[in-house]
Amino acid sequence: MNALHRWYCRTDHWRRIVQRQLLPWVLDATDLGARALEIGPGPGLTTDVLRTRVPALTALEIDPQLAAALRARTAGGNVAVVTGDATAMPFPDAAFSGAVSCTMLHHVPSAPLQDRLLAETRRVLEPGAWFVGSDSTPSLLFRLAHVFDTMVLVDPGGFAARLEAAGFTAVDVCRGSGAFRFRARAPF
Repeated sequence: MNALHRWYCRTDHWRRIVQRQLLPWVLDATDLGARALEIGPGPGLTTDVLRTRVPALTALEIDPQLAAALRARTAGGNVAVVTGDATAMPFPDAAFSGAVSCTMLHHVPSAPLQDRLLAETRRVLEPGAWFVGSDSTPSLLFRLAHVFDTMVLVDPGGFAARLEAAGFTAVDVCRGSGAFRFRARAPF
């Protein structure tokens, strides 16, 4: 993420959006079970909300500095922060009872790597577990925030098929204002 993006993702403005709009919309009464995985938490504003909803949360973050800061901030709680790549997750099969990915897929540098992330998420979920999340849709402000930053847009129109190709069932993709949310289930 570029400096502007890193700054904004730590602001009180973004925290309020995460708490009041984004996560209520994404989670929408979804049960993540007892062992949830958060993919790409960045500075962890989503982690702050998710950790109050599950007994155990594992946050997988590729950026070592962001992971270290989140690990220090959540030490002694129910969050385990792992530094790693979501396209090659360092977890065994069926390790988690639910997974969440909010506004980070566009930071994965290619569509094939995004698809690999989806397949890895499916692999680490137990049968029947939900994978929920969101990503942004393009706007002028969104594009400006990503100058000199990785931005590989995810087309919500084709995302359901990509989730199904990764092995998910009960797929639903819903467009909102400036974003889309998705939910998909690991087959029983």
